Amino acid sequence: MKLVQIGAGNIGRSFIGQLFARAEWQVVFLDIDSNLVRALNEKRGYRIIIKDEPAAEILIQGVAAVDAHDEEAAAREIASADLVSSAVGAAALPGVYPLIAKGLLLRQKDRGPLDILICENVLRGAELFRSGLKSHLPAGYPLDQTVGLVETSIGKMVPIMPEEVRRKDPLLLFAEAFNTLIVDRKGFLGPVPDVPGVDAKDNIESYVDRKLFIHNLGHAVAAYVGHVVHPELPVLWQALDDARVREVAERAMWESGRALISRYPDEFNEQNQAEHIRDLLRRFANRALGDAVHRVGRDLPRKLGPEERLVGGIRLQQQEGAPSTHTTLGLACALLFRAPDESGRTHAADEAFAERLRRDGAEAVLHDVCGLDAAKASDAEVIANAATAFRFLAANPEPAWLDRFLQAGFSVFSGGRS
Repeated sequence: MKLVQIGAGNIGRSFIGQLFARAEWQVVFLDIDSNLVRALNEKRGYRIIIKDEPAAEILIQGVAAVDAHDEEAAAREIASADLVSSAVGAAALPGVYPLIAKGLLLRQKDRGPLDILICENVLRGAELFRSGLKSHLPAGYPLDQTVGLVETSIGKMVPIMPEEVRRKDPLLLFAEAFNTLIVDRKGFLGPVPDVPGVDAKDNIESYVDRKLFIHNLGHAVAAYVGHVVHPELPVLWQALDDARVREVAERAMWESGRALISRYPDEFNEQNQAEHIRDLLRRFANRALGDAVHRVGRDLPRKLGPEERLVGGIRLQQQEGAPSTHTTLGLACALLFRAPDESGRTHAADEAFAERLRRDGAEAVLHDVCGLDAAKASDAEVIANAATAFRFLAANPEPAWLDRFLQAGFSVFSGGRS
């Protein structure tokens, strides 16, 4: 059996490629990084060091790679695949659709349908792929009969590799031990792969929402609040050593957790949400993994988008009648996020975001970037709370405010608003 993994980055190699290679599938990576492709073909494998308790090392062998710039070669690999997976990031997806379309047009009819694992942190991934592929296929192509579009929930955390380590071994990866790939059982046209770690669910929407609005949301709140309270700390576990930061993150996760119980009562309850949140907080605070605050919080224009982890989480909470106090605090702190990478540089998109914030003000950014509408009462409250907290925290960076917030909410910033 052959998997073609589009994207040989952190998730592609440490998670998807690793699962299928260890299940004795032939794994072929497609990537536009010519140096990475060359290294994979020279070594035919790579190492993954599990930064967890217990520590471990995984050696992946027998893989191959194709430079995706060679569209004909890439299309031939896709045409001959038993399964395709994409893990390139949302911004790179426009370059993926024409490659897959070329492969589909080359594919022999007797090969049967081709399932595609959408291993991207996007909402409505199947709809996105269907639209993208149709734009590169001839009119009348029977896409729904020949291609299974399988949404997934990607929960594995992989830190940025230190530059010194990358220089010594550009293929080496660090990762946590978590190794479960949740997939949409209903998205497959063929059988669900019999691969350890692949967990098929009938209601994938609930697990995509759980990933975005508990995992991603809690991770982001921990990074944003942690950075405001402890701007000198580069690593997330250090921020979470502050019990107050951890409590805000946990409370925010429960705001979404209870909203998800309300929305998906057949999937979630107090017990399984408590287990999930407790496990996530343990993983966020994994000292061995050393996940950087910069990595978790960077790219504010994307992560503060209307459907993304914080604002999308607030929308979910509003719709299900749950509070949004601690998630909104995370949003306010995100406006102050300036964590640098290991070389001291701030993410370029965050620099542009900061300039826009200085020029236009918090209310305008909350409207234009986050999609919050002051004409709606529920949004107006979020805008007022987030903007007031932002201005207070910009002028009063000392962390004593956090104790008061945990007791009194947004009234500590406004002298009355809660």
